[in-house]
Amino acid sequence: MQKILGYMRKAIRAYNMIEDGDKIAVCLSGGKDSITMLMGLKQLQKYFNKNFEIVAISVNPGFEFFNPDFLQKTCDKIGVPLIIENTNIKQVVFDIRKEKRPCSLCANIRRGALNSVAIREGCNKIALGHNEDDALETLLMNLFLTGNFSTFSPTSYMDRSKMTVIRPLIYTPEIEIRRFVKRENIEVMVKNCPMDGVSKREYMKDLLKKLNYDIPMCRANLLGVIKRNKINGWHE
Repeated sequence: MQKILGYMRKAIRAYNMIEDGDKIAVCLSGGKDSITMLMGLKQLQKYFNKNFEIVAISVNPGFEFFNPDFLQKTCDKIGVPLIIENTNIKQVVFDIRKEKRPCSLCANIRRGALNSVAIREGCNKIALGHNEDDALETLLMNLFLTGNFSTFSPTSYMDRSKMTVIRPLIYTPEIEIRRFVKRENIEVMVKNCPMDGVSKREYMKDLLKKLNYDIPMCRANLLGVIKRNKINGWHE
């Protein structure tokens, strides 16, 4: 856990993600990233130099794999309150609208539900579990699909909801999260999304792995460009 906490502290301090009095809605999907982030934030509560609250919020999209009992057990084990918001995302996106490219709509509806619950619970920040690999994959997606050299911000403020989104794992490589979960025998919720293995993000994930294998400095160079050019608020 210490290595993960090191990455998280670096990101949190670099972008001033957490301040005294914050109440943070931690987006809990049940996957390795969100569980690792939740455990990390719970640990940081003990000795970080800021006093803050956390509450786990999980949006149930209506897929058969969603396991509320598993999520409740996970949160009870580390002493974090859990709120589950049931939605009809699966029905709307896949059954009614039958979207050919459903990922964007699905993500937008999930974000809306998460934002609404966070506001209702009196939170002022939302923590998302995007890791360093996610940032690079998004960079490649935007570059190749829209011709825009950008990725998501480490932090962002939403004017309409007065909510700040933070990404405490933004400096954490995905491989370190996988190693942590395996080493600590942490159980995660097995997902079975209809788009697994066929989405553009999956394609970019595989492409990034191949690029980094063929060009060992590729990953570091991409991160360097993002930071040096202060893309979407990133900095050295």
